[in-house]
Amino acid sequence: MSTFVKIKALKPSLSSSEAKLADFTLNSGSKIRFLSSVELARQAGVSQSSVVKFAQKLGYKGFPAFKLAVIDDLNLQTQQPESINTQISHSDSIDLIAKKLLSNQQNILHETHKLNDSIQFEKAIATIKSAKKILLCAVGGSFPMAQDFALKLQKLGLPAIAQTDELTAASYMATMGKDDLLIAISDSGQSKTVLKVTKQAKNNDCTVLSLSRYGSNPLNEMSCIQLFNVIGDEPIKHASILTRTSQSYLIDVLFTGLTQSNLRWQKRAERANEHMYDIRHS
Repeated sequence: MSTFVKIKALKPSLSSSEAKLADFTLNSGSKIRFLSSVELARQAGVSQSSVVKFAQKLGYKGFPAFKLAVIDDLNLQTQQPESINTQISHSDSIDLIAKKLLSNQQNILHETHKLNDSIQFEKAIATIKSAKKILLCAVGGSFPMAQDFALKLQKLGLPAIAQTDELTAASYMATMGKDDLLIAISDSGQSKTVLKVTKQAKNNDCTVLSLSRYGSNPLNEMSCIQLFNVIGDEPIKHASILTRTSQSYLIDVLFTGLTQSNLRWQKRAERANEHMYDIRHS
């Protein structure tokens, strides 16, 4: 998993010392090649112990492993074409806005891919396949993604429904047990409604699959299987354009993996699309 991608994903939850190290790594990562942990601490304006804790927070045993991972990322960056400035400004033409938005979305897809390994996708697919009931819970901008995923699962003949109202979700959750699955979607991992339903799912011994931001948050801590969406610098505040791009990628990988794993499900999806076409054009 890319070190730079992990740092970007964790930035909103970092302490002041960790944020200094994150900024130094992202903006001056090439200098780390030649620095010891003491020298990095001095240049970033933090203590040496903060450097070690920062490396461990990213999943490394210590500074040497962190340093090697940064060098690996730097080597990969030199093999990739230089990207355009993707900050959208008031003076941009609609053509330039479109190009910058496309570049932003491509970057988000790339980072989302790097944050999630195939083992987690395979666990999620196996769990979805074996579930007797599937409840998808989300609120706000994440709810359309839950609806989309529920429709995709229904096309395969899987018993999936999406709910945003916590009372309706709680009522359905009362009928669920150890053979059932809750798919909880929250880009922050802190949505009160989603957390309430997730707690009920845990009390009922349901498996919980979460789609949330990378790092420690209440939803991830309650989940059995975690997939991570990327929180990018949105071109329009609170529009969740890039977050939806990241969530959609995760959902599409799961749906495609499910469909390709079962020939009967492929035929069901094709038949569902045919029925929907007939209704739209009859």
